[in-house]
Amino acid sequence: MRWAALLLSGILVLRGPAPQGGMPPLVAAAAELQHPIGILPPPPALDERRRALGERLFADPRLSGDGSRACASCHDLRTNGATSRRRDTGLDGLDLPLNTVTVFNASLNFRLGWEGRARSLAAQIEALLRNPAIMGARPELVLARLSADPSTVAAFREAYGRPPDGEALLDALATFQRSLVTPGSRFDRWLAGEAGAITPEEQAGYALFRGIGCVACHQGANVGGNLFQRHGIFHALAAPEPQVLRVPSLRNVAVTAPYFHDGSAATLEEAVRGMGFAQLNLVLDDAQIASIVAFLRTLTGSYRGTPLTPPP
Repeated sequence: MRWAALLLSGILVLRGPAPQGGMPPLVAAAAELQHPIGILPPPPALDERRRALGERLFADPRLSGDGSRACASCHDLRTNGATSRRRDTGLDGLDLPLNTVTVFNASLNFRLGWEGRARSLAAQIEALLRNPAIMGARPELVLARLSADPSTVAAFREAYGRPPDGEALLDALATFQRSLVTPGSRFDRWLAGEAGAITPEEQAGYALFRGIGCVACHQGANVGGNLFQRHGIFHALAAPEPQVLRVPSLRNVAVTAPYFHDGSAATLEEAVRGMGFAQLNLVLDDAQIASIVAFLRTLTGSYRGTPLTPPP
């Protein structure tokens, strides 16, 4: 896959003087591929009543079996959409097997979760609610709790025209998660034509990111999240299982430490060094790592007008 990234990084050399009538088709296609990373789209138009209900439910501990936690307990929307812990703690008091990924921009991934088992937000939400270690919720118990609250019943009736049921519960949470998009990063502003939005050093980091092959897996508007990949292609990287993972998005990566599926990389510099060696068989020097990290820091966006930050 590395050759594909090298091709993308140099494809504009095909461009030449355009004949009368515009660029030839091949050159026009090449121009469109100038940037394999696209601008993050704004949040989609959503039914505000359902979005608001989903936001309310996202913070509601009644969705967990013992009432001790909500979705927001592990996905802090005030900071980075996750936590700063290597692995969060399950209901059984033990560490969960995988690092908690940020919920921001998750709706733009082609699959959900590290292993990509869910094909839709609703399926992922239902799996997490039922998971005995994460939320441990029995649907009938959750719906009974919600149905006993007149204000919650009224909110469901306003949004769905009926009292709480499983389908409406999942749809409301999924609708809210579709709103968790973080546009406005400096890199997106640069892609949109604001020349001074990123520095020459950051532009050099972007060129290096493309040139060595990182962009073969981390591309598109979400800078990843759109394919599966085996980790440890050339050298071991992090915990050996699971062997194949959904490539994570690098959006907001500068504020979502620790890194990798087991949370074993504490810093972005450590993660870049490890990825270069394990996935590309490259020993990156400190200057190269600093250059790539400088670029990655430009990918931090904003939620409701406030830039994302790492948890305290």
